[in-house]
Amino acid sequence: MTDPLDPGRSVGVYVHWPYCSRICPYCDFNVVRDRGRTEEQARLVEAILADLEAQADRLNPDGRRPLASIFFGGGTASLMAPAAVARILGRIHDLFSATGPIEITLEANPTDAEAGRFADLAAAGINRLSLGVQSLDDAALRFLGRDHSAAEARRAIDLARAAFPRLSIDLIYARPDQTVAEWEAELTTAVDLGFEHVSPYQLTIEPDTAFGRAFRRGTLVPPDEDLAADLYDATQATLGDAGFKAYEVSNHARATPGKEGAARSAHNLHVWRGGDYVGVGPGAHGRLTLDGRRTATVAHRAIAAYVEGVAARTPWSDIDPLDAPAAAEERILLGLRTVEGVTTADLQTLGLEPRVDSLITDGLLHRAQGRIAATPAARPMLDSVLKLLLT
Repeated sequence: MTDPLDPGRSVGVYVHWPYCSRICPYCDFNVVRDRGRTEEQARLVEAILADLEAQADRLNPDGRRPLASIFFGGGTASLMAPAAVARILGRIHDLFSATGPIEITLEANPTDAEAGRFADLAAAGINRLSLGVQSLDDAALRFLGRDHSAAEARRAIDLARAAFPRLSIDLIYARPDQTVAEWEAELTTAVDLGFEHVSPYQLTIEPDTAFGRAFRRGTLVPPDEDLAADLYDATQATLGDAGFKAYEVSNHARATPGKEGAARSAHNLHVWRGGDYVGVGPGAHGRLTLDGRRTATVAHRAIAAYVEGVAARTPWSDIDPLDAPAAAEERILLGLRTVEGVTTADLQTLGLEPRVDSLITDGLLHRAQGRIAATPAARPMLDSVLKLLLT
């Protein structure tokens, strides 16, 4: 019997735009400052177009494969010229087939300058905007190194509502000195602003960032584990009371009667379900079925190296065909992040049934309709649960 959650032959496309007006102190993504790089950006757009064609040629030996979703991320994708976005979308639609409407998401920052592009980005074909607001409090925004104020964020949200049918907001919590009451109020405000999708991320201190260095110096002290757990619980309760359902560890979608799951991110679900996706742009990751094998790809991180690599038909710094156990482990790592979980077949591939039974007994996993999923109690400690399962 066919798994209804199996993405099949459909292909997602991820476009990485590495430019940011400012590098945030918590960010460890592949980003560069957006200053005086007009000619470089023009070359990068041409390289992305060529890379799309080359990868589609490898993926489509028997005709155009169906398109699952498109996602422009970064960096700050809203810094890309709308005309460039339109060109890239046109090329994607030429290379892959679409039998109906496709979710096309673009990540944006809510500065006044970028918000001024929203109408043009919508005209270019973007139909879902993911706003990196991160906080609706000015003091918190200064701490996070953001280049917008709370007032700018609200103005951008108003413009986004007028331009796009679907809106998502990113927020960061577990900030130093943040209280549960403050966080609950912030979440409630975000919900009241009309978003259909909320992605609340716990602040993570990455070693090679400004926050990582501050943490090592002792000048940045995040909340202790108990407070972080209380903030997580407040997230689930506040959004649940507002009519949102958590469908992944850090993603909540508004539950609309008669439209179950409509507000979820189709692109992210495609990735978490193990679907093929093309990654283009500097440092972009992809997962492709090549010569019958699940294959991990990573593009050259440096912009010049990526542009040169595309010209030489070697855009990837790494290409790694996965054997069956490695592919199954990856599907488990991704799938257990979602409420859908993973099929028992993936667990059987790795001989994990005894460990699964033990974790079910401990109340950390549950089995239903041929799938294994993490319980609500396991989600705040999912990394630990995965370690127990896979090592």
